[in-house]
Amino acid sequence: MDNSSQIIRKPSKPMVNGFDPNRLGELPDQMQKNIRRRDQSLGPGYRLFYDTPLEVVRGKGVTLFDRDGNEYLDVYNNVPSVGHAHPKVIAAVHEQMQILNTNTRYVQESILDYSEQLLSTFPAELGHVMFTCTGSEANDLAMRVAKYATGNQGIIVTSGAYHGLTAEVASFSPSLGVGVPLGANVRVIDAPDALRFSSDQGSLEDHLRIQVRAAIADLHRHGIGLAAFIADSIFSSDGIFAGPTGFLRPIIEEVHAAGGLYIADEVQPGFGRTGEQWWGFQRHGIVPDIVTMGKPMGNGIPVAAAVFKPELLVEFGKNIRYFNTFGGNSVAIAAAQAVLDVIREESLIENSFKVGGKILTELKHLTQGLDQVAEVRGSGLFVGVDMVTDRSTLTPDGDTAAGIVNKLREERILISACGAQGNVLKLRPPLPFSSSDADRLIEALARAFKTLH
Repeated sequence: MDNSSQIIRKPSKPMVNGFDPNRLGELPDQMQKNIRRRDQSLGPGYRLFYDTPLEVVRGKGVTLFDRDGNEYLDVYNNVPSVGHAHPKVIAAVHEQMQILNTNTRYVQESILDYSEQLLSTFPAELGHVMFTCTGSEANDLAMRVAKYATGNQGIIVTSGAYHGLTAEVASFSPSLGVGVPLGANVRVIDAPDALRFSSDQGSLEDHLRIQVRAAIADLHRHGIGLAAFIADSIFSSDGIFAGPTGFLRPIIEEVHAAGGLYIADEVQPGFGRTGEQWWGFQRHGIVPDIVTMGKPMGNGIPVAAAVFKPELLVEFGKNIRYFNTFGGNSVAIAAAQAVLDVIREESLIENSFKVGGKILTELKHLTQGLDQVAEVRGSGLFVGVDMVTDRSTLTPDGDTAAGIVNKLREERILISACGAQGNVLKLRPPLPFSSSDADRLIEALARAFKTLH
């Protein structure tokens, strides 16, 4: 494994469902005005969804509303995990804001209650939690601890991984493209794409084991050593790979044999999203050394965390000062507690399993004879539809995926796309998504797929 080949990124692909600024003149006058104001104040670093941008003014449950009162079915946003503007979360934040909002250097029972309840959702081996504001910060902290605990610097990720936006975390997020160079300490292995994996290479598990071994050997050859392997447990940026369950076991075995740590990034698959248990890694029967979480944790209030095996923090806690002014603040914890309560009280993990299973089954049936759909895959309310030019070559087709994303937007149904070529339709609605919501989605996708024949 040549080191230089491991630090070259593929060119980043434009947002497959992003707005083309050259089409500004085609939009209504008020929308043009607001986009010009946006460009003037926010600058060129931001992007807008969809060929025709959407102005949202309100959200409720699994729906968003535009300025004219039109309702849009939200099949994309996992941040409001228990639904937009959930009354219990609103009440908890409102009440706490009237009482106190301060940091973790004071004793507060609320953070203790929440931490104990959060930790109870994990395997017993994971026993400490540290709070941040974002998933990027959580992954940054997790990697700091991994490097300190192992004394090594090497990191292994999959080819389309995204783990955050800090300089450190971006350096091991290949999906960001050539504009953000990978670190010299980063090695990249294939995404676990069972569809495109050649059985001539043995099993997918064997292939991943061999790749991890080669990456570890290359790190040692360059005197770097392995600190950690980190993976989003459903590989959402790679293209949504949920199975076969168990394919992560050989990876964690090789990582531990080399003295490294396994970090499960649960920012997207966590909090019951995959519909079987609380955390995506549990589907594979493994116990990570560190687990990170963010996005849906506070239903839109910035709160995130990393959970650790306690032994990893003994020396780190003695010798490293860690403090995050807003991480775990009183209001953020109130929001997080409300989210945890709602997931349990409204049986949202069970709902994710049931409704997600319905979507998966009906989409497989719907696309059975469609040459431009290679596979429907996923778990719970995290489903991907792999679009290709044809099934014989399995060539990814990002243009068709973008077309379907935008067609659904015109029907007021919001989805996105992921994967290295932007060719995988990404269905990831809030957890209260109902069976009737699923029917509306399936019917719209059926109309969109008909245009492909």
